[in-house]
Amino acid sequence: MDHETALINAFVLPAKRERALDQLANHKRRRKFLESLYHYRDLDPRYRIDIAPADQQAETIFSLLTKRGASAQCHLISSDRNLDGFDIALSDALAKVVGLGEGTLVSCIPGRLGYFEGESPGDRFILERTAP
Repeated sequence: MDHETALINAFVLPAKRERALDQLANHKRRRKFLESLYHYRDLDPRYRIDIAPADQQAETIFSLLTKRGASAQCHLISSDRNLDGFDIALSDALAKVVGLGEGTLVSCIPGRLGYFEGESPGDRFILERTAP
């Protein structure tokens, strides 16, 4: 299973998964999904971990993710066209997205660990699921 499918299946509300996957898979509809990431409200709260305001810097978030087993590489789904669909180093990804104001989903371990960056500082969450 690819990063995007695993991320959506693990962390998006069940009633919203099929539509999200359909939008991501279709080039024309993908942009609509990406634009929704600015204020994305379809993440399943059972797997969303708030990040304390004092810990909302790229370096600290990197540490929190690596302590949970994140690999060095990650996959990005982002409203920023320069980042969307790329696999890059997790440290580089976080340096680019934290505080950017672009909606971004970061897949660290497919279906198990990720990160969400929304438009405002309060919209930063670790996404973790121990069993798919």
